[in-house]
Amino acid sequence: MLMMVVFFAVMFFLLIMPQQRRQKKWQEMLAGLKAGDRVTTNGGIVGIIVSIKQGEGSDPGSIILRVNPDNLKIEVARNAIASVTVDDSAKKS
Repeated sequence: MLMMVVFFAVMFFLLIMPQQRRQKKWQEMLAGLKAGDRVTTNGGIVGIIVSIKQGEGSDPGSIILRVNPDNLKIEVARNAIASVTVDDSAKKS
């Protein structure tokens, strides 16, 4: 019985805790998005945020991205944002 409890405790700390930390970090990244940020979607589309539409209720909202080379504007779900890309030139200034 003690071995089962120890096994579940180890599994919790090895699998569940890191996933919860990743989820919290991703939620903070989504909350900090603003116009002008360069982002990458889960589908691999890279663009610059033009505007952010807030959702109502459980709807997370959407984001309008400007995609090069034709400055095409597309609307993606807020949850589709995988990462924010930070340029080296933006870090230095």
